[in-house]
Amino acid sequence: MPRALVITVSTRAAAGVYPDRSGPVLVELLRDAGWQVDGPDIVPDGEPVGSRLRAAVAAGYDVVLTTGGTGISPTDRTPQLTAGVLDYEIPGIAEALRLAGWQSGVPTALLSRGVAGVAGRTLIINLAGSPGAVRDGMRVIGPLLDHAVSQLHGEDHVSAEPEPDAEEGR
Repeated sequence: MPRALVITVSTRAAAGVYPDRSGPVLVELLRDAGWQVDGPDIVPDGEPVGSRLRAAVAAGYDVVLTTGGTGISPTDRTPQLTAGVLDYEIPGIAEALRLAGWQSGVPTALLSRGVAGVAGRTLIINLAGSPGAVRDGMRVIGPLLDHAVSQLHGEDHVSAEPEPDAEEGR
């Protein structure tokens, strides 16, 4: 069973000012998709994000999903801290996440600076910090996660497209 970690990035939730609303939604959606999930770990904005991501990669998680800290406020540093952990980015995922939010009627989704990429054999994806953004995000990445993890573990490329029909010569 693939292993995922959910990290909620929120200084106020980490301090107990209010409860984490997006992390539990993300955990539930991942479990419903058949994943073994740890978290949500709640960390404040800033360097604790980078430290927790590095620890997650060292622990061998297949996927790490963050929620929160992707906006344009001065304290939103999740994207740059994530980028500092990544070996390489997968820009199409982040672009699709912003587009999905925008298409759901949330124009501010285009302000998200979230990134996605790979560190070692761990896929890391930043999601915006609201339950709606998490739901929109899982609609985008849910169909990709198993295939991505398979690829990161060196398995053969399995096409998501149907096999060509030999009789039709395709």
